[in-house]
Amino acid sequence: GMSAHVEIAAGDGVEVIRLVRPDKRNALTQEMYRALTDALEAGETNPAIRVRVLFGSGGHFSGGNDIADFLATAKGEQGTPREVLRFIEALPLLRKPLIAGVDGQAIGIGTTLLMHCDLVYATPRATFATPFLDLGLVPEAASSLLMPAAMGYARAFELLVLGETFGAE
Repeated sequence: GMSAHVEIAAGDGVEVIRLVRPDKRNALTQEMYRALTDALEAGETNPAIRVRVLFGSGGHFSGGNDIADFLATAKGEQGTPREVLRFIEALPLLRKPLIAGVDGQAIGIGTTLLMHCDLVYATPRATFATPFLDLGLVPEAASSLLMPAAMGYARAFELLVLGETFGAE
């Protein structure tokens, strides 16, 4: 599953996966989800790949779902597009380390996918937000389970329910 907006490069045991749609703040389309999931699944069985590193580009990590694309393709379970489900279902099954380097905004899935990473590095200008309540959505990718475990109930509530923006610190 190739995508013009997901660059994949591998060498020395490291697979670098980069979101390259800076004009749209690296918002994820179905095509991008497909490319991400295909790369992660292929890397699991490729002995040449020992670790995956995920980056954004252009001063953004990811603006989350491309809402127009999401609505146009919402044909999966409960109206969730199939490629989004595939990605969310693949995350907890990954056995090889997944590392993220976050620069700029990480919104929605851009933040929740980080709960499935083994390490997350953030630049001083990185920000994290999960505006689920504003969108009338429930938190995805087990974030309502993983975030309280990682940061405590009160901070997770601030992020997931109040929709507060967190800085890298």
